[in-house]
Amino acid sequence: IGLDGKHSLILNRQAGSFFFLGELFTNLPLPVDKPYESNHCGRCTSCIDKCPTQAIVAPYQVDARRCISYLTIENKGPIPEELRPLMGNRIYGCDDCQLACPWNRFAKPTQESDFQPRHHLDASDLIDLFNWSEAQFLERTAGSPIRRAGYDSWLRNIAVALGNAPTDKAIIATLQNRLSYPSVLVQEHIQWALKQHTTGTY
Repeated sequence: IGLDGKHSLILNRQAGSFFFLGELFTNLPLPVDKPYESNHCGRCTSCIDKCPTQAIVAPYQVDARRCISYLTIENKGPIPEELRPLMGNRIYGCDDCQLACPWNRFAKPTQESDFQPRHHLDASDLIDLFNWSEAQFLERTAGSPIRRAGYDSWLRNIAVALGNAPTDKAIIATLQNRLSYPSVLVQEHIQWALKQHTTGTY
């Protein structure tokens, strides 16, 4: 299929690293693929240099505890405070390392409808997303891997993104309106976000 890139993802000459891995089980005798030659990356360090949280600690080594994809999807606890400002407006994953990778200039957008954006999520406003009810979240992420993060993590992630946004009265009001949400995790991140915009105590 390919070989490891310095960002720890598999690189393929034709597809770069933007592809999903799948498995097909069969008892048919199949020819063995010719192995890839090692080191497609050469001296390139674009992925390492671009990582917002410096999660790629060395070539081919990622500290998942710093990776935004881990922090926003798999992690179910608080996001470390020192990493929150580095996350910008990323609320589900990151992929900056892949966007910086020269091999991905060969990647082509898929025509598969299952992988197309749904519910205009590629052009959504953070305030609108933060105001989704849990029922709306479940409905609009049906069939999407986004649902795996869970509603509380969704709110946590957006709270951080709103905390990193330019200060705006609408953002502050939106965060304040969510302070009563019954989750200590979500409340903690809302309070952090408010502190980025104000000097008051909430």
